[in-house]
Amino acid sequence: MELWGRMLWAFLSGPGRGGRTLGWAFSSWQPQPPLAGLSSATELVSHWTRVFEKRGIPEARESSEYIVAHVLGAKTFQSLRPALWTQPLTSQQLQCIQELSSRRLQRMPVQYVLGEWDFQGLSLRMVPPVFIPRPETEELVEWVLEEVAQKSYAVGSPGSPLILEVGCGSGAISLSLLSQLPQSRVIAVDKGEAAISLTHENAQRLRLQDRIWIIHLDMTSERSWTHLPLGPVDLVVSNPPYVFHQDMEQLAPEIRSYEDPAALDGGEEGMDIITHILALAPQLLKDSGSVFLEVDPRHPELVSSWLQSRPELYLNLVAVRRDFCGRPRFLHIQRSRP
Repeated sequence: MELWGRMLWAFLSGPGRGGRTLGWAFSSWQPQPPLAGLSSATELVSHWTRVFEKRGIPEARESSEYIVAHVLGAKTFQSLRPALWTQPLTSQQLQCIQELSSRRLQRMPVQYVLGEWDFQGLSLRMVPPVFIPRPETEELVEWVLEEVAQKSYAVGSPGSPLILEVGCGSGAISLSLLSQLPQSRVIAVDKGEAAISLTHENAQRLRLQDRIWIIHLDMTSERSWTHLPLGPVDLVVSNPPYVFHQDMEQLAPEIRSYEDPAALDGGEEGMDIITHILALAPQLLKDSGSVFLEVDPRHPELVSSWLQSRPELYLNLVAVRRDFCGRPRFLHIQRSRP
């Protein structure tokens, strides 16, 4: 992902992640008729950049470039053929840019405005309130791929693990792993019906539906996890809700107003779902299986202490990895033999 794309998310994500679903907030602004005298992509980007800046919209130029490029059929403005920068747009294209820009003025995240976003080279459908995958999570996927490349699994060759993703959201992690590990299989669970529906849709779009089992399941409920399809797994991967509850109100309007708080709020210390996953890990994992987690930078020490106080789980924190901003963000926890 381009550097400024990462910067956009660094800004929008704020201190951690979080949100509150308030419907379409900031709805008092009404779109205006298409602007007279503006006809080219370059002019439209400049105009909407000024409008966004005036209204205090974060990453104003990047937002306008994404919208104009999307309407013209490109992922980024820089990837447009130079001839399209100055070519007059049709009235339909102008109207579409107007409508999408009005949504951005309501602080809707760019990913929801466009209805899609790239993750690990995959184009994924995005709809509110399903959690939007961040660039940091791409690094989690890369770490899992590195570890898989170094091991062989029971099915036969390297690259054929059975993976469980807890909290699949849009399916970004599961589908990225499936696409890059052709022999792998994934069980993806989420308690949100919207997330389950979106993961199904993205799996179909990417033609990966034959190797993924998508299950509507609240992992904190009493339902037994011992009856998962295909039995114990090689890997558990999760980007769980990990925002400290007291941090939720400090997050950007894009997050507070549109994304599902259940995918974000991790409780008082951000550990509620993390500890559920780890408590269940001995039941879920094969011998020497691994858990890979994305967490808050304050969590490595908290998780280490929690595991040390529960030796009966036979789980060891074997590695901590930093994200592209240098923060301790990812954990590798391995099951040892009793």
